[in-house]
Parts: sequence; C-alpha cells; structure tokens
Amino acid sequence: MMQFLAKAGLATLLAAGTVAGAVAPASAQVDVYIGSGRPPPPPGYYRPPPPDYNRPPPRPRGCDPRLAEDIARDYGFRRARVVDVTPRRVIVTGWTRRGADEISFGNVRGCPVLR
Repeated sequence: MMQFLAKAGLATLLAAGTVAGAVAPASAQVDVYIGSGRPPPPPGYYRPPPPDYNRPPPRPRGCDPRLAEDIARDYGFRRARVVDVTPRRVIVTGWTRRGADEISFGNVRGCPVLR
C-alpha cells in the first residue's frame, strides 16, 4: 500500500510540474495594462491628408511623343520615331516614298504640324 501511495504521489508531482511548466510560457504572453491600455501615438500621427490627396495627377502639357509618331504615320511615314524634343517642337524622322525624311510638330497640345 505504501508503494502505491508513493507511486501515486510521484505521478501527481510529475503532472503538477508539467502543468506548471506549460503555464509559465503561456503567462508570459499576457500583457496587463492599467488605464487606456495603449501608449499614446507619436505626434503627427493623426494629421490630415495633403490638399491634393484625392486629385488625379496632372496631365502632361505639350505634345505627347507617341501621338507625334502616330500623326507622322498618318502622314505616310514608316518606322517613325521621335529623335528630339525641345520646348518648342517635337522632331520625328522616318521613311517616306522619297527616302529618309523628317517632320516637326509644335510642342503644344494636339501636336500641330510645323513643316
């Protein structure tokens, strides 16, 4: 009977030690706060968005080089490509029926032909 009680007591101690060992790491994950529960946010955290937040990005001004190439193709240029863009004009070169040629467009909206 004494051996039975000794074995039962040892089993109880092992079970209690196992439970205590499992509870200790779990209790380290619990945080206790008194008050609001969180530290205040840093200054400037709740600042309003900039004034142009919902505004779409500005459209580029002037002649779009892709549009200039498309217009040059409409004028009969093959393999048209933009070779220079200045504040005043966009220069496109390509091949026509007569050979290599160049056409200039004004660097404003719509790409008017300057010739």
